[in-house]
Amino acid sequence: MAENEPAKVPNFIRDIIEEDMKTNKWDGRVVTRFPPEPNGYLHIGHAKAICIDFGLAEEFGGTYHLRFDDTNPSKEESEYIDAIKNDIRWLGFDWGEHECYASDYFDQMYEWAIQLIETGKAYVDDQSAELVRRTRGTLTEPGKESPYRNRPIEENLDLFKRMEAGEFEDGSRVLRAKIDMAAPNMNMRDPVMYRILKVPHYRQGTKWNIYPMYDWAHGLEDSIEKITHSLCSLEFEDHRPLYDWFIDQLEGVYHPRQIEFARLNLTYTVMSKRKLLELVEGKHVGGWDDSRMPTLSGMRRRGYTPEAIRNFCDRIGVAKRDSIVDIALLEYCVREDLNKKVPRVMAVLRPLKVVIDNYPEGQVEEMEAINNPEDESMGTRKVPFSRVIYIERDDFREDPPKKFFRLAPGREVRLRYAYFITCESVVKDEKTGEIVELHCTYDPATRGGDSPDGRKVKATLHWVSAGHAIDADVRLYDHLFVKPDPNIAEEGADFKSNLNPDSLEILSSCKVEPGLKNAKPQERYQFERMGYFCVDSKDSSDEKPVFNRTVTLRDTWAKIVKAQKSK
Repeated sequence: MAENEPAKVPNFIRDIIEEDMKTNKWDGRVVTRFPPEPNGYLHIGHAKAICIDFGLAEEFGGTYHLRFDDTNPSKEESEYIDAIKNDIRWLGFDWGEHECYASDYFDQMYEWAIQLIETGKAYVDDQSAELVRRTRGTLTEPGKESPYRNRPIEENLDLFKRMEAGEFEDGSRVLRAKIDMAAPNMNMRDPVMYRILKVPHYRQGTKWNIYPMYDWAHGLEDSIEKITHSLCSLEFEDHRPLYDWFIDQLEGVYHPRQIEFARLNLTYTVMSKRKLLELVEGKHVGGWDDSRMPTLSGMRRRGYTPEAIRNFCDRIGVAKRDSIVDIALLEYCVREDLNKKVPRVMAVLRPLKVVIDNYPEGQVEEMEAINNPEDESMGTRKVPFSRVIYIERDDFREDPPKKFFRLAPGREVRLRYAYFITCESVVKDEKTGEIVELHCTYDPATRGGDSPDGRKVKATLHWVSAGHAIDADVRLYDHLFVKPDPNIAEEGADFKSNLNPDSLEILSSCKVEPGLKNAKPQERYQFERMGYFCVDSKDSSDEKPVFNRTVTLRDTWAKIVKAQKSK
């Protein structure tokens, strides 16, 4: 291992694959899949699964499939399929020819269902969905057998084929597996395999009047595709015996191995697609790609990089138990990646006008500014400087408190790349008393920001020239929820009661360097002293750019790690 190469985070799935490769269990093959349901957009939790599924296949020279589990046409849309594929490619994975759909296997699944009926292992149940649910029993009490459980095989075959032909109404009958209504694992208590649903399928049209349930389809899809390592999150662990049972009942069917891992839970975030859809449909956010959402499209719009997300997924590792990861680690990974690659610029978000009285009127100088101190190859740029500039309103105090070292009456500070200035007077609005303008003087001998006589100042301020600045809108984002675990709500309330009313602040009078006039959508910058920002991909225009704050400069995670080490 190279000196600066980080050690690999322990990964029990990698250990399993390595052992399988040694024993040639799958003839040297590694075939994984990521099986999204096309009923929503991918989020950061899916990114973890993708990095595990696809990343391990790449690591071992195997192949990986993108398979859409499109078994519920009432909730599925082509829009979601396109978004999912776009997000995965953005993350850096390409499945090539291995794009699969559960709907392509409907004929085979139907034939296998017929086979189970013919061997007496499946039956048509006329009970309502509510009655089926109520008779399943509880964790401590066995279920109650359906009165239709022992129907003759021929009658079950006839009814099932008539279900498929569309003869019966939606919800009037289901096909159930005949397993064990007293099984400790409730998934084994005669689960439903097919339901009547007369809804057109976005790929199959009106061909089918019945659709397979997820638990019937999922393991069979893995089998058809000859998956070697079927990687699932922990909630599918109790479903594994059912998947195994289905495959074991079918003669000569390939049997993959399912391995479960802990899903990603992130502080101040919800990961349920149902809850995310609720936020979208309730207009609590601006859509699936709202920059406050944990969706990959939202994170991309906000300015997150695929490299940062993949690094984050590598750092958190693969565990067997659920836990909650601090969102500060994700922000650290984003900050670490952007620090290396994005240019620095100056932007004033809450501008305060400064007039430098002894600077020649009409004069403009070009100050040389460093683009990125972390990468000398990015070079320098020229920034115009003039008699009237803007600084951050928070960088001035008329009556400064202790430890406030920035600009104040009679105090000298450094302007980044420019000069030392001293505040001489303050202009206030006559009606409101608000400070609207500062008058300062500058020391011409300090050009470039250094004093030839060696005198020191305690603060360096960023600025923009008033006559050259570009107007911009800036969106400042905070956590979408106020609680680390938004799912915990007061009695009688739900997770939405924990929404953060201050999760978005829009500043509309910002001033940025003139070099940002032609900034393109999705271009990223560090606004010096303010954070990392990205040009919005939807609302930005040539007339007025819009910048989304990706992450602040404050490194919360580094402070957490330092505190842990000190303990």
